[in-house]
Amino acid sequence: MKAAIVGLGRMGLRHVQVLQDLKLDVAGAFDMQEAARDKARADFKLAGEAMFADARTMFERVRPEVAVIATTAPSHPELVLLAAANGAKYILCEKPMATSLADCDRMIEACARAGTKLAINHQMRFMEQYTVPKEIVQGEAFGGLSSVIVTVGNFGMAMNGSHYFEMFRYMTDERPATVAAWFSKEAVANPRGAQFEDRAGAVRITTEKGKRFYMDAGSDQGHGMHVTYAGPYGRLDVDELGGQAKLVVRKPEHRAVPTTRYGMPWDERSFPVTPADSVAPTRAVLSAMLQGEDFPDGEAGRMAVEVLVAAYQSHEEGGRTIDLATAKLPRDRTFPWA
Repeated sequence: MKAAIVGLGRMGLRHVQVLQDLKLDVAGAFDMQEAARDKARADFKLAGEAMFADARTMFERVRPEVAVIATTAPSHPELVLLAAANGAKYILCEKPMATSLADCDRMIEACARAGTKLAINHQMRFMEQYTVPKEIVQGEAFGGLSSVIVTVGNFGMAMNGSHYFEMFRYMTDERPATVAAWFSKEAVANPRGAQFEDRAGAVRITTEKGKRFYMDAGSDQGHGMHVTYAGPYGRLDVDELGGQAKLVVRKPEHRAVPTTRYGMPWDERSFPVTPADSVAPTRAVLSAMLQGEDFPDGEAGRMAVEVLVAAYQSHEEGGRTIDLATAKLPRDRTFPWA
């Protein structure tokens, strides 16, 4: 199966590794920078005729069955449309999916017309950091998930926060219903260029059934990725960078006691979880799409962008809670995400 990739930066090179791991023929690789093309060719022993300095020429000449879009967010829509128009049946696009809701819709609609499957690289359902907690919180000893609290360093609402919006949907099996946000004054410096801007700050999300998500990624926080899951009978703390988890649950004989009795006797255990790795989960996303299994599709990517847009609107309105079912979010507004 022929594959082509657009973008050969740090993440793009990881995508090339994924394509080769899955035994796909990397018949096309595009980057505007000659140095990036040379590095990819040398590192992965790509053929000279597979290297392109123009994306349109690559897609028209190669006509790949699989396309990977690993550029910055503003270019995602046109590249996805170009790949679908040139016969790609499977497209994996990096996140954030796009810089506006209108562009998300264009991407989804174009792929639907072309009969193309579109995946957005939100990998949470394939990461042990989330699959293990989901199994635990759904268990009888935990009693179900009530809330998720994410405390992290200054990693950007769009760049990394969007992953956690999808994580919350995955953990709850519910779509977000309301969003409120309070941004830090400082923008997040972006290594991809001065034209890009992200935001630090805090976000609160709820679902229709009352599950709650809180994320604090303030500009005055400089280390870590830590998540706490809480339920009727227990609490699970996960240090995602350190790869360690600690579970505390009430002893079985005390589960019927009201939640106001929060200091009842408990059992606890600590265990390792696999730290974050971008290659293996990305491989799992692409593999799932190719094999017809569950994968993060365009609707999942759009949902994360919708939460981002609502967060901006909430902040600009003084932290007002935005009801996603009734709010008229700006579809055409373009945001400076990378």
